[in-house]
Amino acid sequence: MQLPFKSMQVDDEKPTQQNQSRAIDRSANERTFLAWMRAAIALMSFGVVIVRLRLVQMPVQYRQGMGWKLGLIFSLIGLATVLISTKHYFTVRHQIDEDTYEPSDWLIFVFSSALGLLGIGVIYFIFAAAVSPSSFVIPD
Repeated sequence: MQLPFKSMQVDDEKPTQQNQSRAIDRSANERTFLAWMRAAIALMSFGVVIVRLRLVQMPVQYRQGMGWKLGLIFSLIGLATVLISTKHYFTVRHQIDEDTYEPSDWLIFVFSSALGLLGIGVIYFIFAAAVSPSSFVIPD
């Protein structure tokens, strides 16, 4: 009589281990999502900082600059990061629940490319501001 009881005990342990594993996977997914949210907030904040720094420079003559465009692009990529990471979070959560999770490389490639292009834009912005006559970067 004890044999069926022991086998039921083993069967009861299996779903518990699966539930613990699934809970760990869900927690990791949530941590990843929160990291993407922090990156999005940082991108949007950096966009605001770029626009605010443009306003600190006192131009000798009015000229249309690129600073506000670069700040806008940072903010838009930050907003896109929020939307894409939210969709990715729910997709991964669904895949974890169905035990069909396969990591995808496209999100990392797209995000890395966007940040690389923004980095090039920042470097261009810094050097363009450094050679302008109204710049505080290189004093007269």
